[in-house]
Amino acid sequence: MFRNSYSIFRQLSKKIFCIIFLINSSFLFAQLPGKMEAIYSGTPWFDQNGNVVSAHGANIIKDKGKFYLFGEAHSDTNNAFAGFNCYSSKDLYNWKFEQIALPVQNSGKLGPSRVGERVKVMKNPKTKEYIMFMHADSITYKDQFVGYATSKTIKGPYEFKGPLLFNGKPIKKWDMGVFQDKDGSGYILIHGGEIYKLGDDYKSVVEQVNKNMTSGFESPTMLKKDGLYYLIGSNLTSWERNDNYYYTSNSIRGPWISRGLIAPEGTLTWNSQSTFVLPIEGTKGTTYMFMGDRWSFPKQASSATYVWQPLLISGTSVSMSTYQEAWQPNTSTGLATPLETFDIIIENTDKQIQYIGKWNHLNNKDLVSESKSDDKDASFSIKFSGRQIALYSYVGTENGYARVVLSDKKGHPLLSSLIDLYSKSALSTPVFVSPLLKKGDYNLTVYVTGERSNWSDKSKTNYGSTGNFVSLDKIIINN
Repeated sequence: MFRNSYSIFRQLSKKIFCIIFLINSSFLFAQLPGKMEAIYSGTPWFDQNGNVVSAHGANIIKDKGKFYLFGEAHSDTNNAFAGFNCYSSKDLYNWKFEQIALPVQNSGKLGPSRVGERVKVMKNPKTKEYIMFMHADSITYKDQFVGYATSKTIKGPYEFKGPLLFNGKPIKKWDMGVFQDKDGSGYILIHGGEIYKLGDDYKSVVEQVNKNMTSGFESPTMLKKDGLYYLIGSNLTSWERNDNYYYTSNSIRGPWISRGLIAPEGTLTWNSQSTFVLPIEGTKGTTYMFMGDRWSFPKQASSATYVWQPLLISGTSVSMSTYQEAWQPNTSTGLATPLETFDIIIENTDKQIQYIGKWNHLNNKDLVSESKSDDKDASFSIKFSGRQIALYSYVGTENGYARVVLSDKKGHPLLSSLIDLYSKSALSTPVFVSPLLKKGDYNLTVYVTGERSNWSDKSKTNYGSTGNFVSLDKIIINN
């Protein structure tokens, strides 16, 4: 009887907490303290309002001393077009939400129940107009084409113009990217390695400069260094991550030579899919930043994250041989620096961590030590003193969604985030890093939601997690 009463009490307490949290979320988020001091891949990022940054399939352009990030907005219920968001930043790790650059149209090809993906923006060097490109489609992916929109200002709003035409017809393809060469020429990149040159005003295609050369090769992106072109893309695995690969050529017209993978085999491009490469040019050099998406379905708005990493480029070799958990791009010098600032490591078995519900504390022969649970009522929490906290998890194929709540010492929530602990490539990695806080006392609580990321593609192939486990490896605190 006591156990049943306790379980009911826990469930009621959680429901009451969620109601109170939702009612006060706008007030609480307005007081979100601190900023980030580095790029943390695979963790939620928060804008100036405490909302999760939602900008996937994205690109970045620099304009008048600022970086502007354009990406897909999403909902947590389906993949219908929800608009393209615009954010701005001076340092590439603190992002200000500007506005929805292109909203859902009242009707038509980017109206309700349509798909809008892979948004990319370039500034036309001759007209000074900003041109936005995207993959538009039906919700069943049977009406695909490359579309475009225009704006006189970088933040928009952009006006949707419809299909981009080549020889009077739409380019009936889906995953796409863009590339702007040093001479101002603009190009559309299509899966399979197809490349189309844009007209002088970027509003039409004048030539196909490279034809299909491989199967798959989704999410194409390109960079150029010392006269050599590098073309990066991914395999066909729906929203699942895979080992991305690349080609090189001395001419954008080819011939293109296959060069292999850009990250160690089996890491699945550090659990991401390519979307863009940003050259960060400075007084001392240029860092080429790989921008990848770590998709999460169906909770794309809440828990999909980003993998942004500095590329190592030497001759025909481009790679991400190691995974930078935290790094700082210097937008003045163009150099990148790894960041290690955490002082205190708290293992998952430490008595400071309070577990509620059913948890298994594992320590196997492979030296993997973790606490894990798929009990929907389970949680763990820790009270800590410091300025920042990071949560490390063993992400894997049986893991689901967790809810993270950061509160002050009085129990008032400062922020809340849903995180996805699923990964086809298992590893221990940071899954949540708080903004820098005012030095003081705080509480971090993590809940098992009993939900997981999974989906099926057009061929009815199933992907995603097979379980709802939440895993804790360790907690790291910055004083």
